[in-house]
Amino acid sequence: MNPLAAARAYSAIQGTEMPASPAGGVGQSGFADMLSSVMGDMTASSRAAETQMASAVQGQGSLIDVVTAVSSAEASLETVMAVRDQVIQAYQEIMRMPI
Repeated sequence: MNPLAAARAYSAIQGTEMPASPAGGVGQSGFADMLSSVMGDMTASSRAAETQMASAVQGQGSLIDVVTAVSSAEASLETVMAVRDQVIQAYQEIMRMPI
């Protein structure tokens, strides 16, 4: 699975739509908007997992809810890391191009 496929799968799960082509038109969000959205979703998932863990420690939460929230946060983090790795790899490839 490549990072673009992971990002598309993530956006499909979150109910958002990624642009089909890199050429941005009117009404389509750009790459920076997509990255901001993914980072925001990852942060929200992490905070939800922390909240679930805190409520479980206090005896108010269910273990199943904690495991589900942690799994969601982990999947979000892995998606962000895959996209980050591909961006870094693309940058390094551009820097190796002769002028």
